[in-house]
Amino acid sequence: MSAALEFRQATKNFGRHRALDGLTLALHPGEILGFLGPNGAGKTTAIHLALGFLRPTSGGGAILGKPFGDTAVRSRVGYLPDVSSFYAEGARSAIEFAGKLNGMRNPRLRERARELVARMNLSSAGKDARKFSRGMQQRLGLAQALVNDPEVLILDEPTSALDPAGVMEVRELLRAAREEGKSIFFSSHQLSEVEQICDRIAFLHRGKLLREGQMEQFLEESGRSEVVVRGPILRDFQPYASEAKDEVVRYVVPVLRQRELIEHAWTAGAELISVTPLRRTLEELFLSWSDGGSGEA
Repeated sequence: MSAALEFRQATKNFGRHRALDGLTLALHPGEILGFLGPNGAGKTTAIHLALGFLRPTSGGGAILGKPFGDTAVRSRVGYLPDVSSFYAEGARSAIEFAGKLNGMRNPRLRERARELVARMNLSSAGKDARKFSRGMQQRLGLAQALVNDPEVLILDEPTSALDPAGVMEVRELLRAAREEGKSIFFSSHQLSEVEQICDRIAFLHRGKLLREGQMEQFLEESGRSEVVVRGPILRDFQPYASEAKDEVVRYVVPVLRQRELIEHAWTAGAELISVTPLRRTLEELFLSWSDGGSGEA
């Protein structure tokens, strides 16, 4: 099955600065791919190449089998920029405007706009989208991206400026879109959201693809264990003690020292409460990969 979105050695220079360096990456049909990296890594440049806003210096890619920049495929793609801009019109009119740009016509467009106003809770947003709150503008931008029922969604920071309830709504919306078979390219710094909804992640650093793979592959066991005991702090393991309250002490130790700690606890007359293997978090990986771009995590 061909990729929904594919970069093939995509490179982009701005003068002497190389913003994107030989990016090769594929978004598979029906998956959510988290596109990560620190500020200035080249994420937005990659998105703009995919949408045809920029031309590559070399290499290229395709969306739904069509080369980047092909106008015929635009009506099958939904896009949410990091910061959306609007005219002096209400939510429904703004959604219909986006639909018309994608070749939609009434009555289907009118009905779809009504549906999205309700779905994104925009009915009370006001009459001038320029004056909407940042969160309401984000909801409206998402509605515009969804109006044409796209096969591919390209989202740049879709949960920024949303309150916790809004973040949960977007999370469920994206999961539902995946269940419908849509392919979602999701750039975000909200790492907890990426961790919860993405099937795969790709990490960009200084224009180069540094890591790519299944989410579970990266969030495997970390080689550390959490051991919680009730009793005095064990002197030999004091550097590993991170919490102590009401004689309950939490230790985070290398797996190879787990048994030794437990034996010391029993010898000291302490009560063993729990032993839990620790998994890595996406935040830990992000910081590790961003630190020089070459260290293993």
